[in-house]
Amino acid sequence: MIRKASLVIVGALLGATAMSVVYSAGVPAQAAGSSTYRELSIFGDVFERVRAQYVTPPDEQKLVESAINGMLSSLDPHSSYMNAKDAADMRTQTKGEFGGLGIEVTMENELVKVITPIDDTPAAKAGVLAGDYISDIDGKPVRGMKLEDAVEKMRGPVNTPIKLTILRKGADKPIELTVVRDIIAVQAVKSRVEGGNVGYLRVISFTEKTYDDLEKAIKKIKAQVPADQLKGYVLDLRLNPGGLLDQAINVSDAFLERGEVVSTRGRNPEETRRFNAGPGDLTDGKPVIVLVNGGSASASEIVAGALQDLKRATVVGTRSFGKGSVQTIIPMGDAGALRLTTALYYTPSGKSIQGTGIQPDIKVEQPLPPELQGKLRAEGESSLPGHIQGQSETQEGSGSAAYVPPEAKDDMQLNYALDLLRGNKTDPSFPPQPQKAAEAKKPAEAKPAEAAKP
Repeated sequence: MIRKASLVIVGALLGATAMSVVYSAGVPAQAAGSSTYRELSIFGDVFERVRAQYVTPPDEQKLVESAINGMLSSLDPHSSYMNAKDAADMRTQTKGEFGGLGIEVTMENELVKVITPIDDTPAAKAGVLAGDYISDIDGKPVRGMKLEDAVEKMRGPVNTPIKLTILRKGADKPIELTVVRDIIAVQAVKSRVEGGNVGYLRVISFTEKTYDDLEKAIKKIKAQVPADQLKGYVLDLRLNPGGLLDQAINVSDAFLERGEVVSTRGRNPEETRRFNAGPGDLTDGKPVIVLVNGGSASASEIVAGALQDLKRATVVGTRSFGKGSVQTIIPMGDAGALRLTTALYYTPSGKSIQGTGIQPDIKVEQPLPPELQGKLRAEGESSLPGHIQGQSETQEGSGSAAYVPPEAKDDMQLNYALDLLRGNKTDPSFPPQPQKAAEAKKPAEAKPAEAAKP
């Protein structure tokens, strides 16, 4: 079993452009033709003209960054240049922990609203409560700030203090709290037992902590429900934008005994890599249903595609986002980094997800509440300007609505999965038949590539 394999050259970004490969050293580039260098000379002349004659003195660093990003964005929506700050933010996201307070927040009425303080974190210990509004951070009003700017202010070095002004319902005046930052581990997997007999596993993102969190969650469910009463598991990948490739492989492997999980294929045939599962199903072969929607992208699609193709799980929901490209993160000078699309990934049956997404075995639409009807557009990779055309992409495209109700009782996709596991509903796709996976022919096997198992 791969499990905690150390894929030194593999890492990723979070977000819909997420699933990435990180190389610590660049590949030598071939020299460009003489005409290309003449064009670069023209670029240099334009840069000097702008720098010297623009009506107001421009920021030269921003000019260069914009020029680089203009070049990269002309390739596809996921290639870009990250300056030092952006690259540092990426590393923080993929690590899954940071110096902060330990609160989940949103923006409401121009104030930061606390959704919930995370247990045993500085915020919880200092007395921050769910429903609190943060009006000032270190004496500076929150009004006028973007949510990401407010969050950035609350993060910082461990053991440093921050002063919050809180407005609380029922309090006759603002509450002043001083909170000392500490290391906050972002929970990558949330779990619970549904109705006493189904394990629910929601993978929020694929960070360095995802597999470990998943393993703990499964153990917790097993401890709560006797094996003879446990009907199976729901693996919820909805609204999951992706993350680390090695974690997507490990999460897939957690439910598998054998088989190819994913392959990545670049410009040259020798760059093809195949990743395989090993023995050891953490769920002991219990039935699994995977939930996907238009917010399931990249690493999420790797997991859904692997479990679907290998007939280990039934996929329920709506068509996924359809991001099947791999980005290489190449460190550049002054701690910046180049994010460059270098390959596409393929499911075990040889299908490219690029521009098509994962088509669920059982399509279950989730109705939108009245306030969102007509306002939530179904978007996918195929709708992004300049996206790489997938080999199986059609006019139908990829993606679907990305909405999950806040209350489980209103969640039609989840409840459909629960009914299947409990036998209240039946469908030819559930349970899947693993033996049929061996019969699937891979379209790309005409030119087999050497396997590369980490």
